[in-house]
Amino acid sequence: MPDVRTPLISGNWKMNLDHFEALRNLQKLAWLLPKDIYQRADVSIHPPFTDIRTLQTSIEADRMDILLGAQHCHHEVNGAFTGEVSPLFLQKLDVKLVICGHSERRDLFGETDEMVNAKVKAILKHNMTPIMCVGESLAEREAGETEAKVLGQVVNGLQGVKKAEVGSMVIAYEPIWAIGTGKTATADDAQQVCASIRAAVTASFGADAGASVRIQYGGSVKPGTTEELMAQPDIDGALVGGASLDPDDFSQIVKIAAG
Repeated sequence: MPDVRTPLISGNWKMNLDHFEALRNLQKLAWLLPKDIYQRADVSIHPPFTDIRTLQTSIEADRMDILLGAQHCHHEVNGAFTGEVSPLFLQKLDVKLVICGHSERRDLFGETDEMVNAKVKAILKHNMTPIMCVGESLAEREAGETEAKVLGQVVNGLQGVKKAEVGSMVIAYEPIWAIGTGKTATADDAQQVCASIRAAVTASFGADAGASVRIQYGGSVKPGTTEELMAQPDIDGALVGGASLDPDDFSQIVKIAAG
């Protein structure tokens, strides 16, 4: 397995930008990123569901190298699940990566580790890549429970997933206390947790999976914090929230991560 994993920089636009605004953001981002940068980094955007078809059309028409992602999906292909989105529908829209287990989904919508695990399997089954989010609250951090909480989410979220599939996945460490607060874990703290995640994957799924799984850091990532975070050996990219809504900031983060 390669010693150096291609960094993945993912922009989670959350519930922001209608499809007109999203298209403008995408086009400006594509203009700001030089073509050769995609040889050194993968870039994905994760807009609201209502934007996906518009952005898919633009990405295909303009032959962009930006990867289209989604923020969430249901684990079932179809059925009586009002308001949910099937992984099959996303696959048909050429979505490449799907975020699952984001802290906002866990906290606001009651997603459990078991639900996240079901979504991971559904995303993989439909030939997309899961970005499985894990992270601790401020109370858990202050109680010294960071590792127990995060590694518990990792183990539970990967139950029944095949070794080769785990190696192709992305795991995003996003300390809940850092999301949208302007606070960022120090690079050393983030590296320590990401190294523990990689060690847990290696212990459960073998050295190949541990070496190839990509681990992102998420939590108020900005251009000013990117270089130190990306210099850490077990941080393979960033899951970017607020800063990804600004193409200038997001492109700077990508450029720094690409080196």
